[in-house]
Amino acid sequence: MWRALLLCLCCLGLPLPGWAATCAWPAWESFRQHLVSDDGRVIDPSSPRLITTSEGQSYGLFFALVGNDRASFALLLRWTVDNLAGGDLERRLPAWLWGRHDDGRWAVLDANNASDSDLWIAYSLLEAGRLWQVPEYRRQGLALLWRSAAQTLRPMPQLGLMLLPGDIGFESEAGWRLNPSYLPPQLLDRFALEAPVWADLASASRRLLLASAPRGLAPDWLLWRRDGQPAADPEHGEEGDYDAIRVYLWLGMLAPDAAERAALQQHFAPMARLTAERGRPPERIDAARGSAEGGGPPGFSAALLPLLAALDPPALAAQRARLKAEPLADDAYYNRVLALYGEGWDQGFYRFDKDGRLLPAWQTAPCKN
Repeated sequence: MWRALLLCLCCLGLPLPGWAATCAWPAWESFRQHLVSDDGRVIDPSSPRLITTSEGQSYGLFFALVGNDRASFALLLRWTVDNLAGGDLERRLPAWLWGRHDDGRWAVLDANNASDSDLWIAYSLLEAGRLWQVPEYRRQGLALLWRSAAQTLRPMPQLGLMLLPGDIGFESEAGWRLNPSYLPPQLLDRFALEAPVWADLASASRRLLLASAPRGLAPDWLLWRRDGQPAADPEHGEEGDYDAIRVYLWLGMLAPDAAERAALQQHFAPMARLTAERGRPPERIDAARGSAEGGGPPGFSAALLPLLAALDPPALAAQRARLKAEPLADDAYYNRVLALYGEGWDQGFYRFDKDGRLLPAWQTAPCKN
């Protein structure tokens, strides 16, 4: 009977009860210990410059919210505002790259923004404001959201309103360079509760996801041409790997009653099939030919857990087993990010509702301190 209840909860997309005994999230606590500085900087140690990206800060904010970690959330936000946004998140989009210069100074290395990070920061602020009842967080989130819209939204032929990956460098006479993984449907659905323009972007993003992956495999980047058709990215071609893996992650985590969930998940089922056939996700795919090569790292397996839960339970079990057999290194920044998202969802620490609202387990779980 207990196993039947667990299966029912999984099918309904509801949080599992396994962690309610303490409401602690060991994976987040480990990530914070090894990859977050005392003043709130998420560090990627794979770079000799010991870089911090706006991506890392945005993910850290989301994980702190899922973990009900208000102190870490405040530290992460403060560091982001002070060091990436010139002290004012409402007037400046966060710079995407910070680290050690050649002369030893610690400062911004590239002042351009990354729109996916802007969206995740705005989302985490809006949801922190709602869940923790902090109006200032909501105010900051809305301000960032509208600044992102003002600087990076563009109308595109045959697609509609679309968000550029950054403020500078993504428009040319040929068209617009886009990154499908920068557009999590959950976030855009949540923003649609604030204003209709975000509902337009949510619809256009779903069209982009389908158009960019004719064989059900996502590219990292693509060119949206001026004639309204997708084409290979001029820099990365049709390859999909460390960016594209997030497309399957976001789609797998859609609520059961989210718009177009079934169609989107079925469209990207080829990645689930490749994973089942090969025993692990491929590291790289060619989105045009449908070919795959290499074996992806354990973080890829974690990222695919939500999609496999919907499409292939035996493959889900195999990837869970792989993650147990191949534990992640403490300093494996990106793999651990993917694991926090994928395994965190799989273990029931959070869900999204059909409108993209965050449903953290701590909101309803009977915690024992």
